Amino acid sequence: MNRSAAWPRAIMNGRRKHFGAVISYVLLTLGLGLMVFPFLWMISTSFKTLDDIYSLSLIPLEFTWAHYAAMFRETAFPRWMLNSLYVAVIATASVCVFDTITGYILAKFSFPGRQVIFVLILSTLMVPTEMLIIPWYLVSSGLNGMDTYWGILFPGLITGFGIFLMKQFMESLPAELLDAARIDGMGEWGIMLRIAVPLVRPALATLSILTFLGSWNSFIWPLIITQSEEMFTIPVGMAFFSSEAKDSSNWVQIMTGATLSVLPLIVLFLFFQKQIIRGIATTGLK
Repeated sequence: MNRSAAWPRAIMNGRRKHFGAVISYVLLTLGLGLMVFPFLWMISTSFKTLDDIYSLSLIPLEFTWAHYAAMFRETAFPRWMLNSLYVAVIATASVCVFDTITGYILAKFSFPGRQVIFVLILSTLMVPTEMLIIPWYLVSSGLNGMDTYWGILFPGLITGFGIFLMKQFMESLPAELLDAARIDGMGEWGIMLRIAVPLVRPALATLSILTFLGSWNSFIWPLIITQSEEMFTIPVGMAFFSSEAKDSSNWVQIMTGATLSVLPLIVLFLFFQKQIIRGIATTGLK
């Protein structure tokens, strides 16, 4: 009797779980559609003719590449893209070098005030970026950094988050391995570069990708520090371009520029999607 009564109960539980899974997939699909639809609309509009941009169809009635040609021929978009690429690459390289060195020192060396220094570095993560803009501006103007690459770059050349991330991963390295290298006569620079860094490559890849994405999408500070159109990065340039939009042709070019601006990020994600997902999953782990 007990066995016969258990079968209907198991069947009902299975149906409830199946129904719950169906509801979850439906809600996730709707959420995905809401997020992807504006992106698809942007790409679709960049290929539409001027007479077709207000149509409700996602598929252009007539494909055209004229807007992309106009962006490169009639605007400063190529210069904005080069500026963004230059800033993102230099910032990423600087962060990887300085944050790795600082994280290694804080993790593997004992000296007075080490914990105080680390706490001070962590405290910078609690300060909103908006509160730092005025000190950054004063420092940049004092060092003649207005409207220069140096002025755009200097706030992001070393980051508190990167130091925290690298320190946490450096602390996971066995001290015996590093001590054995010291006994063999290897210097500290050699130990860090030849032993420590290769062992924390996942963390370094995570830091590189997140820094590149942050620099590429940075808007507030480049907007404040740049004055000439030739020094604009893509977010600033597109904001400047959209503020002057007066007719439908400008709005089509805005969609075209936005599509071009995300292409490097899409390529970056396609090549490093495993590292990006791993980085998002491990940024809070030691």
